[in-house]
Amino acid sequence: MGLAKESQFHVLAVDDSLVDRKLIERLLKTSSYQVTTVDSGSKALEFLGLNEDEQINSNQPSVSPNNHQEVEVNLIITDYCMPGMTGYDLLKKIKESSSLRNIPVVIMSSENVPSRISRCLEEGADEFFLKPVRKSDVNKLKPHLMKTKDNNHQKQENKEASETIEVQPPQPPQLQPQQQQSNNKKRKAVEVEGLSPDRTMPRYSGLTAV
Repeated sequence: MGLAKESQFHVLAVDDSLVDRKLIERLLKTSSYQVTTVDSGSKALEFLGLNEDEQINSNQPSVSPNNHQEVEVNLIITDYCMPGMTGYDLLKKIKESSSLRNIPVVIMSSENVPSRISRCLEEGADEFFLKPVRKSDVNKLKPHLMKTKDNNHQKQENKEASETIEVQPPQPPQLQPQQQQSNNKKRKAVEVEGLSPDRTMPRYSGLTAV
């Protein structure tokens, strides 16, 4: 399957409209992205593991069950106008989270309102698409996905490096090579000076005795 090759790019699509969810899901899968769809901002936060207060509702069928476990989300695309939590509210929640803020967020809206677009971009949205979303819009997602992948890879390398450093036990202080050689020479000199009289004395005392 072509999907398996690009499955490392996983997009979470959020829209309360079933028709729009199906449309964006089809466009993303055509571009070989792995897609999970949810119908509200709160369920998106559940999927991301951020909304602990609403975990009771996590068995809702709107979350694709086969994608829920151990899946890294590389990009979130959300509708702006949704009941309850809007796309703008979801964007703010994500950007306020230390663990999620680096995930690119794209806002979709059927209304071309410049102030709304500016507000979302200022809050940290990476793109703002007007509905209906087209294939040309989806093509704009790739640079954001690549950036996220690189950031995650770098983070993982840094984490592994820090863990390696932490595991190493503290080493006892060791003498410098020159200092160690100097100490060895002193020790040998002391041994020579101390042993030579002891070795000669028994010979003379022995001869005298005889």
